[in-house]
Amino acid sequence: MLEAYLFPISYAFLTFPIAALLCAVPFLIVQYRKYGYFNKFRGFLLYLFLLYLLNAVYLVLLPLPASRHNAPMDVSSVIQLIPFNFIHDIVKETRVVLSEPGTYVHLIKERAFLQVVFNILLVVPFGMFLRYYARVKWRTCLMASFALSLFFEVTQVTGIYGFYDHPYRLFDVDDLLTNTLGGMIGFVLADWMKSHLPRMDRLDEKVDLSKKRVSYTRRAIAFGIDAMITLPVIGIMSVVLNVKAAYFIIVILYYIVMPYMLEGQTVGKWIVRIRIQGQGEHLKLKEIIVRNGLLYVVWGGIHALLITLSFPGSGFLYALYVMGMLLIDGVVMVHLVLCLFNHERTMLHEAKSGTRQVIAENRQPAAERSGGNTM
Repeated sequence: MLEAYLFPISYAFLTFPIAALLCAVPFLIVQYRKYGYFNKFRGFLLYLFLLYLLNAVYLVLLPLPASRHNAPMDVSSVIQLIPFNFIHDIVKETRVVLSEPGTYVHLIKERAFLQVVFNILLVVPFGMFLRYYARVKWRTCLMASFALSLFFEVTQVTGIYGFYDHPYRLFDVDDLLTNTLGGMIGFVLADWMKSHLPRMDRLDEKVDLSKKRVSYTRRAIAFGIDAMITLPVIGIMSVVLNVKAAYFIIVILYYIVMPYMLEGQTVGKWIVRIRIQGQGEHLKLKEIIVRNGLLYVVWGGIHALLITLSFPGSGFLYALYVMGMLLIDGVVMVHLVLCLFNHERTMLHEAKSGTRQVIAENRQPAAERSGGNTM
C-alpha cells in the first residue's frame, strides 16, 4: 500500500518546479500589494503550501484510468452515505481482538485502518496553514476543511467533472468526516507551532518601507504588465487604423501623461505598488518627460521606427540603422547588467531625470493591512 502513496508524491515533487514558476508572479504581486515587499519567510510558507496542495491533489486523483472511456466500477453504488462505515470495514478486515492488546499491531498492516489514518493526515497541513499563516478562526477552518474534502470527493465521483466516462473513485461520506477532522487537528497543532516559529502578525513590525529598495524583479513585473496593455493598443492602431505614429502617441499618453497625473504610477506600477518619485513632494512634468522620454520615446522609439520607416535603395541604410540600433542595445544591456550586480549604480534615465522608484503607500483599510484576525 505504501507504493500507492509514493507514486503520486513523486509526481508532485517532479511537477512542483513548474507550478512554482507559474505561481511566482501571482505570489509576488499579492505580497507587494498587501505588505509592500516580499518577505522570504512568508514566501517560503506559500511555496511549502503549494507543494502540499500538489501532493494532496495527486494523492487523491492518481493513478488515473488508462483511457477517458473507462469502464464503470464494479460496485452497486459509487456513493457511500453511511457515516462511520469505516468502523465496520476495520472490524471486518483486521484481526484485532479488543481484549487482546497484543493484536492491535495488526491495525498498521490493514488497508481499512490505514485509509482512515491517511484521510486524516491528508488535511492536517491545511488546517495548520489556515491557522498559522491565514490566522483564521476555528469555524472558518472547519468550513474550509470540509469544502476542500468535498472538492476532492466531487472531483473523483464525477470522473474529474466529466473528463472520464465513468467515476473511478467512490464518493464516501466518511472521507468528508475524516478529512475535516484532519483539518481541525491541524488547527490545534498550529497553536503549538506558533510558539516555535515567528508570529505572522509580527513579521513586518520593524520593516520601514520608505527605506526598502525597489527590486528589479518588481520593476520587470510592472514593465511586463504595462507592455501587455500598451502593445496590443499600438498594434491595433498601427495595423487596423493605419495610424503611423501610433507608438509615440500611446507612449506619450501612457508613460508620460498618466504618471504625471497619477503621482508617478502606471497600471503596472499600481499593481505592484510602486511609483516614480522626483526631487520634490510631487512629481514634476519635466522629470517624467526626461525619465520616460529617454526610456520609451528615445530608446523604444528607435525600435519602433525600424518598423515604420522606409529605406529606399539597396538596403545599405537599413543595415546601417540596424547595426546602430544593435550597438545601442548592447550598451543598454551592459549598463543594465552593471546596475543589476551593483545596487549603488543608478539607471541612466533615473540619473538624468533625478527620479527613483519607491514603494507606494497602502491605501487599503486598516483591518485589511493588519491581516485580519489574530491567532
